[in-house]
Amino acid sequence: MKGVGMAKRGFFAELNYQAQQAEKRQRQQQAAAGRAHDAAVRASDRARKAAERARLTAQRANEADRKAAEKEAKRLHVEAREAEVEEMNSALVSTYEEIDRLLETTLEVDDYVDLETLKAPAVHPDFAPGALAEPIRPPLAPALRNAPIYREPEAPKGLAGAFGGKKKHATAIEVAKAEHEKSTRAHQSYVVERTAEHDRAMEKHAAAEQDRLAKLAKAQERYQAECQQREVDAQARNEELTKFINDLAFDVPTAIEEYVGIVLSNSVYPDAFPVEHDHSFDLSTRELTMRVFVPEPSVLPTVKEYRYVKAKDEIVATQLTAKAQKDRYSAAVHETALRTLDEIFEADRAGKIQSIALTVGVNRVAPATGLPETVPLVQVAAGRDTFSQFNLADVVPVETLKHLGGALSKNPFDLLPADTGRGVRQQGK
Repeated sequence: MKGVGMAKRGFFAELNYQAQQAEKRQRQQQAAAGRAHDAAVRASDRARKAAERARLTAQRANEADRKAAEKEAKRLHVEAREAEVEEMNSALVSTYEEIDRLLETTLEVDDYVDLETLKAPAVHPDFAPGALAEPIRPPLAPALRNAPIYREPEAPKGLAGAFGGKKKHATAIEVAKAEHEKSTRAHQSYVVERTAEHDRAMEKHAAAEQDRLAKLAKAQERYQAECQQREVDAQARNEELTKFINDLAFDVPTAIEEYVGIVLSNSVYPDAFPVEHDHSFDLSTRELTMRVFVPEPSVLPTVKEYRYVKAKDEIVATQLTAKAQKDRYSAAVHETALRTLDEIFEADRAGKIQSIALTVGVNRVAPATGLPETVPLVQVAAGRDTFSQFNLADVVPVETLKHLGGALSKNPFDLLPADTGRGVRQQGK
């Protein structure tokens, strides 16, 4: 026997599912910020850091202070481990609360989906060209050395001028002028060379800047094209949504199935208890055939609490009793069944679905054959008029399912199949 595969979500159901998953992650992050175990995380971190500081202090302390420092380090280590245990237990309690409130969670919200709110304009990200937006800095003008200055040798004075000094002075002047001319020519060559280098750098800069502007223009063209495509896609989605709304109004079966998919995509389950759905609608009977797939019992956590054993410096887990595990899993299965019925009937304000034939089961690999199979744990049929009279806030889910004539597994935890031999429509007769 092959297991039943998961139906592919419709376009709008998938969009809505992804949005709900993102919102779920955001809610989890926001909730985590306010939960008590966050304080334990911070305390654990502080204690660990303090323990490390004390350990380092103990290493550096002199012999007289070493014992006291080591004692303090041990105390802080114990505090850190105890804070770690508190953090783990807080997270465990939060997980169990989510699983134990599957039905209560959906009763807190209205499951109706206003399809008009799914229409949305195109959302464009800001144009982000990165480095292309910044002009390339031009090269700085060269800092040139000053031109050489001619300084004429000082004329001889007194007796020095009378005894051949003038001739020597004239010779010195000729030498000084020659050296100045040589220095001037060298400086002129230096200026020409540096100026030519700067001109080449400016030409290179101009080419690079022109290339940047060309690339920026192309990036702008791509951005505009992407914006136009987003506008086209948004318009197409909104037009398709308008058609979907019209089809739903005229009872097109595929539209009804799509709407149910959107409703179910809003039904966000805990990470520790993931749920999948598959469904089909029969317009002639106005009945929705619903299949819900819950995780195997082994997926759920089994730890009751964690505790720190100081003598062994170990964190050990105390396991839940077998009865507690069985009771939690069975309750989750039964609450999932009622939650699904409630979500669909409540969301279907127009009353297009008059009855639901529901099966809740587990997809697994059969231990006897190694082949995939679906183990039914709940099979029940519910009419809109009957179900709408229940006050689900005060019911015992297993009793409600029995009241509806459902076939229930006698031991969901051990994956004992429900007796579905009579078929869902024969139950309760």
